[in-house]
Amino acid sequence: MYIQYQLPYAYEALEPHIDALTMETHYAKHHAAYTKNLNDAAAKAGVSGKEIAELLGSLADITDSGLRQTIRNNGGGFYNHNLYFATISPQGGGMPDGALAQAMEQEFGSFEAFKEKFSALALGQFGSGWAWLSSDASGKLLLSASPNQDNPLMEGHGFVPILGIDVWEHAYYLKYKNLRADYVKAFYNVIDWKAVAANYDRVKNG
Repeated sequence: MYIQYQLPYAYEALEPHIDALTMETHYAKHHAAYTKNLNDAAAKAGVSGKEIAELLGSLADITDSGLRQTIRNNGGGFYNHNLYFATISPQGGGMPDGALAQAMEQEFGSFEAFKEKFSALALGQFGSGWAWLSSDASGKLLLSASPNQDNPLMEGHGFVPILGIDVWEHAYYLKYKNLRADYVKAFYNVIDWKAVAANYDRVKNG
């Protein structure tokens, strides 16, 4: 069974950057629905025993095209939101340090250059989707964007997301309306870089 990430903070804890109503709707409605729909579809497809990253990396093995698409959409939604909620925090903001900071400087030139490129991907995603910071097992970083609830695990290139920003309208529209750029700018105030660094270490060290 796939278990929804349990928030360690209250819905209102990320204000003023992300408001309580958005958090409650996003987590208790959208994320909960992805989790339920994934569990239902995975049971029907006989794949409930697979770890979620393994499942998303082997969607082609699901022979029923309808179940495959349902698992792609809802499995992606489940995984993506687990990552999203686990890498934002009331104590977020600032900059990364340690190995992650060194890797970002090597790959992007500076933290500010990373922010510029990451923001551009988030703002440039047409319609619903995500922007990602991912790593492979060698520690190489990659910035990318995906439509809908897709993510780099589905692309089969060995990159695992360590940070994602949700740019579906449900992630920001109640507070920011159509001003996605304001939401993206505010998002940096809640990124938990310690959690992102832990994700990086986990991918790199295996």
